[in-house]
Amino acid sequence: MSEELKPCPSCSSPYGYATGPDSYACPECAHEWTLAEGSEEAGLQIKDANGNVLQNGDSVVVIKDLPVKGAPKPVKAGTKVKNIRLTDGDHNIDCKIEGFGSMALKSEFVRKA
Repeated sequence: MSEELKPCPSCSSPYGYATGPDSYACPECAHEWTLAEGSEEAGLQIKDANGNVLQNGDSVVVIKDLPVKGAPKPVKAGTKVKNIRLTDGDHNIDCKIEGFGSMALKSEFVRKA
């Protein structure tokens, strides 16, 4: 039975079980996938506000004034951010912004430059 268990590509649970010849389901997050889809979903795919796929090292432009906790001024719309790093989680872009330092941004508030 351990040959039938596959890790879930969505939540990484090791308990994905077979539901058909090449289809699997996760008991923890209810995600369903096939073996062909599982290999494609393994990569992190994050999109900007316009739907463009972002990659590590891209440059982006902030599209909305973003308030920063502890800072007297927000990150202004139109600020260009270079050399981003993509991560998992709610704030899925790690970057350095001049005048603010290291920050985490949400991809929905940026567009690809």
